[in-house]
This record gives sequence, C-alpha cells and structure tokens, in this order.
Amino acid sequence: MPPRPQVCSPDSRPCETEPVRPTSRPVRSRVLLAVATALAGALLVGCTGGGDDAGPGTDTSALQKRLDTAKKTIDDAETVEVSLATSSVPDGVSGLLSAKGKGNHSPAFTGDVKVSTGGATLSAEVVAVDGTVYAKTDITPVYLTIDPASLKAPDPAGLIDADTGLTQILVQTDDLEEGKKSRDGQDVLTSVTGTLPGSVVSQIIPSATKGARFDVTYRLTDDDVLRDATMSGPFYGGSTDVTYTVRLATSDEPIEIEAPARTGGS
Repeated sequence: MPPRPQVCSPDSRPCETEPVRPTSRPVRSRVLLAVATALAGALLVGCTGGGDDAGPGTDTSALQKRLDTAKKTIDDAETVEVSLATSSVPDGVSGLLSAKGKGNHSPAFTGDVKVSTGGATLSAEVVAVDGTVYAKTDITPVYLTIDPASLKAPDPAGLIDADTGLTQILVQTDDLEEGKKSRDGQDVLTSVTGTLPGSVVSQIIPSATKGARFDVTYRLTDDDVLRDATMSGPFYGGSTDVTYTVRLATSDEPIEIEAPARTGGS
C-alpha cells in the first residue's frame, strides 16, 4: 500500500520534504557520449561511401563474385572462341576493326583479323603462336610475319592470356553496379556496369589512353557465364570514343595451333 501523504498543520513545524537528487555526472556523461557516438556514426554513413562508389543497395562483393566465376570459366576452358569488334575507328586512324577466331591458353590464336590503315580496310588470315604473328592477305600468297603494334592492334594470342588478356577486365573493374535485365533468345541476362582504368585496357588495345577511364558493361547468364561485354572510351586518343564488343565462348575440346609451314619476312 502506498504511503499516506504527509499533512502539515499551521501550528506544527514546516514539513520536511526530501530534496530532489540531481542525476549523477557519470550517468549523464554516458548518455551524452552515446548520443554523440550515434550522431557521428550517422554523419559518417551519410558522407562516405564504399570503396567502389557504388549506388545505394548495390552489393559489389556479390557482383564481383559473379565476375570472378565468369573469368574462371573462361580461363579453365581448353578452347576459347574470341570476337572483339567495333563498327569503326576515327577517320585517319590505324586500328583494329575486328579479330575473330579460336585460341588456347598457351596462348595461341587462329582466325581472321580486320584493321583500318591508310584509310582502307585490310583483311587477313592470322595465326599467332609463340609470340609471333603471321598474316596472309588476298595479295600475299604466303603468311608474312607482322608487328601488330605497328597497326595499333593487339597480338591476337594475347587476347586469351589469363593475366593480361580479355578476361583480366573482369577482375579489374571499379564502380560495379547491377543494371537492367535483357533477353538473348531463351536466356535472361543480368547487366553489370563499371569502369576500367586505361592502364588495363591498353594491355588489350595498345593505343588506348592509359590515363583515361573506360565504361564497361557485362552481360551474364544466371549461371554467371559471360555472354558479352562492351568497352567504350578513348581507344585512339582525341575526343572520339570508340566502342568495342567482346564475345567469348568456351569449349572442352582442345585445339592445336602451330606456326604456318610457309612464311615470308615482314
């Protein structure tokens, strides 16, 4: 039962009331410290982002894991079908229009290459093996050794190298974000966008501006197989951006690629 309230008569001494005890300093200090810590945490969350500068709600680690899986699938394959192409290069520029063929991770490549040089398009059958590139055109009866760098084109075999070739971009992409879904036949593909340092892109296309940033979009199947990728940026300097589309397909059937039997000098 609660205590009765104390009644004071006029003839009696004034009632004594219990003084209100102030909140102790230690308790008050702990409360203030907790509030300050919470505010500081909120400010930090509001003012800083993740290392990838991704948009809100983007799980960059999950996206990177998918790209890692796609790279491993390609790098572990016996044979890789390669297509690297653009619709055009800037006027007056020598550069790669397309490289399409098959290769292995020795690395070696056999296929067809088109380059733009001197205002004309040059097509050639190409074999690249053991660090040497051989090309045969419609006007040459035999394969000639060529220096692809002189045409601002890559060594086609290098495109399949696991460390410095096309698949390296899958683990060198910054600012990852998940994009829109798209359909390719029966497959629903997930887009992953990001940016690539020019220092990485120049290992694929030697003329790419090393200090620039390149936009990249990957399309992945539900099984994390890379369907294609597009890279856009200053591949040939100047203010004109060029877009290359990359397609890679894998096979468990090995392919043997050897240097042509009849060759001539460069």
